[in-house]
Amino acid sequence: MVNQYETVFIMTPVLSEEQIKETVIKFRKYLTDNGAEIVLEDNWGMRKLAYPIQKKSTGFYHLIEFKAEGSIIRDFEINFKRDERIMRFLTVKLDKHAVAYNEKKRKKAREQEKAEA
Repeated sequence: MVNQYETVFIMTPVLSEEQIKETVIKFRKYLTDNGAEIVLEDNWGMRKLAYPIQKKSTGFYHLIEFKAEGSIIRDFEINFKRDERIMRFLTVKLDKHAVAYNEKKRKKAREQEKAEA
């Protein structure tokens, strides 16, 4: 059964722009190669962490919202654990209310962009 998931991961702040892009492409490619459909991808940029992780106080945040079979999540998260560029990650299965909220939020953002243009 296909479910909708949201994954946020934090990359170490010592990475270059090129290394950040490579990391994001690696995880996006893993999802698409395993039959997932990417709904939304959002780069949040560098942000201050709530508490130090590996003696670092900032990190590059990235969000991927996708539809996939539940069976690929375990291996997807193992890839995060094996990648030394990833400091933290969190994958959440979205329920119908969260999916509706995200769609409403995206629609509102699109309407706002049209109004500004």
